Amino acid sequence: MVTETDELYIEISLSSQLLTLFQAGRACYETSISTAQNGPGEQQDSGCTPRGWHQIRAKIGAGCESNTVFRGRRPTGEVYTAQQAAEEPGRDWILSRILWLSGLEPGINRLGAVDTMRRYIYLHGTPDTEPMGVAKSHGCIRMRNADIIELYELVPVHTRVLINE
Repeated sequence: MVTETDELYIEISLSSQLLTLFQAGRACYETSISTAQNGPGEQQDSGCTPRGWHQIRAKIGAGCESNTVFRGRRPTGEVYTAQQAAEEPGRDWILSRILWLSGLEPGINRLGAVDTMRRYIYLHGTPDTEPMGVAKSHGCIRMRNADIIELYELVPVHTRVLINE
């Protein structure tokens, strides 16, 4: 794992649907993602992905099996299957790991009706059948399960995250 002294941060590009991890000013990891189908926005209940500077406030799911199903940020004891997907076709699956974001900019993405953490905005795994590189989420940043597991191991809590257009 990288330490905070290595000047580590994540940049999420809404326009290119890419997540890049920077260490000491250099890109060291990049992956395709899926952000909100409703586009960028900070308002509570908008279904949009919030912009600006955030931090990873909590890491959830250490040691869980890939495709572990989460509800309310807790593992349910289930492992995602195609059968579950067929039984709950409209469900927004949260799988494998969660990196829970908290806004760093009061009035923009922190506090009141724009609070990213209170909106439960995460970086999280999603079924591998879901497309990446296109905006299809309900506000969170979706990632392939292998990618969120790898990123989870690379970043500590309080890693800064910039979400921009």
